[in-house]
Amino acid sequence: MSAWHTKPAAQVLDELGSDRRRGLSQAEAQRRLEQYGPNELEHQEEEGFFARFLGQMKDPMILVLLSAAALSLWASGGEDWIDAVIILVIVVVNALISISQEDNAQKALEALRKMSAPMAKAVRDGRNVRVESARLVPGDLIRLEAGDLVPADARVLECANLKADESAMTGESAPVSKAPADRLPPDTPLADRSNMVIAATVITSGRCTAVITGTGMNTEVGRIAGLLMDEETAATPLQRKMAEISKTLSFVCLCVCAVMFGVGLLQGKEILDMFMTAVSLAVAAIPEGLPAIVTIVLALGVQRMARRNAIVKRLPAVETLGCAGVICSDKTGTLTQNRMTVVDVWTAGKKHRAQTLTIAALCNDAVLSFSPSGEVLAAGDPTETALVRAAWQEGIDKNALERESPRRGELPFDSERKLMSTVHPLPGGGVRVMVKGAPDVLLRRCKKALGTAGTAELTPALSRQIAAANENMASRALRVLGTAFKDLPAPPAALDADTLEQGLTFAGLVGMIDPPRPEVRGAVEKCFAAGIR
Repeated sequence: MSAWHTKPAAQVLDELGSDRRRGLSQAEAQRRLEQYGPNELEHQEEEGFFARFLGQMKDPMILVLLSAAALSLWASGGEDWIDAVIILVIVVVNALISISQEDNAQKALEALRKMSAPMAKAVRDGRNVRVESARLVPGDLIRLEAGDLVPADARVLECANLKADESAMTGESAPVSKAPADRLPPDTPLADRSNMVIAATVITSGRCTAVITGTGMNTEVGRIAGLLMDEETAATPLQRKMAEISKTLSFVCLCVCAVMFGVGLLQGKEILDMFMTAVSLAVAAIPEGLPAIVTIVLALGVQRMARRNAIVKRLPAVETLGCAGVICSDKTGTLTQNRMTVVDVWTAGKKHRAQTLTIAALCNDAVLSFSPSGEVLAAGDPTETALVRAAWQEGIDKNALERESPRRGELPFDSERKLMSTVHPLPGGGVRVMVKGAPDVLLRRCKKALGTAGTAELTPALSRQIAAANENMASRALRVLGTAFKDLPAPPAALDADTLEQGLTFAGLVGMIDPPRPEVRGAVEKCFAAGIR
């Protein structure tokens, strides 16, 4: 894949043969669709059951067993068939269990293939059109806005307050701000490519126009799918050991049989009798029960893991876990719940807690809804949904607040100001400006603060108290936001930072974290106890 993040936007458009305003023509898009294929993840054509069954017969121990069964039948003239049948049953059961596990593992790749948007907004011939995501091609201009699933890897050309939830691809739980930066260093990690949007991630806020740089298997999620499809897997320690045993047994059996056959001939025995004796000895020496025991033990391990939602692609791989000395784990969604949660609210006086959460809920773009069972379903930026949920738990309904005091203006958050502001009417006339953002930036814009005795001047002592509370939250790995407000006698003539975000009254701090899963502590302790780092 080309390093599109390292090139200026004009060069990207030129190399992709696309126009910044008109996009591609319908005819050109159709030609590229035939050239690049649909914007879908490939999937291997599944072999038939019989072919997969035969594939299981390649194991060296299985080949030895099949040879033993054939020799047993031949040596007995077909009369002593019980041993041969037992061996064949062992082989068939082993194959069926392995095929069943491969079927379960295939579901992982199918889940990836479903991580795509069915429709997308594109620019064709200068017109905005809705296109099936599968028909998007490199060079297509697409429009994205909050709530959209990104249909393909794309270079951002222009945007406003754009943020994307890339946790599915990078493990970063907080939404990532995007901007049409001209170029980034070639070694910029995927999580830091701010001028790119990645297929299968979600836009949480803002909007943008971007040009598609890769579709289907030429996307980052396509690269992951390709790794899953790779069948070239190394043999596990158990498989290598079983292969060694098979070769050793075969060699020893042949040597012993040859010696017995030779000794018999020297003693003047009949050649046919000695050959049959040697074959019988070979059959008796082969441990037919070994593969059965190994398969049963591995199958029991797989079933125990399946009950804990762990899918094992190949049966022998279960044994490999017993050799693990180091576990490298993703954090977001694996060790944590991938759900930002408010865990602390600091105010100078307890009575101001509600006002702090009211500001956090109103100066907020998240949408509050409820499931049929009454569960809170906040949608939007994870940080903002956490604030809305926290307000709801305190009896503050964002929807009711917006009906009583609807938004009359706003200044969206941006990475330079590190603040967001909204304007709302007051019941007695005038308006209230509500602001949330980085505590250190916000504090510099405040002249007053809510204290234990009400509103007071923001003295150096009170500023130090607020800064200490902020540092305390940050030291506990919390993401901290500050809230503030100011009342105006009439709506402001201009919606700009100088008008809205000066002379504020500081309200409080809100601390959030992506909490660890409850079971993680015990799991890590067990790993340490087992000698695993």
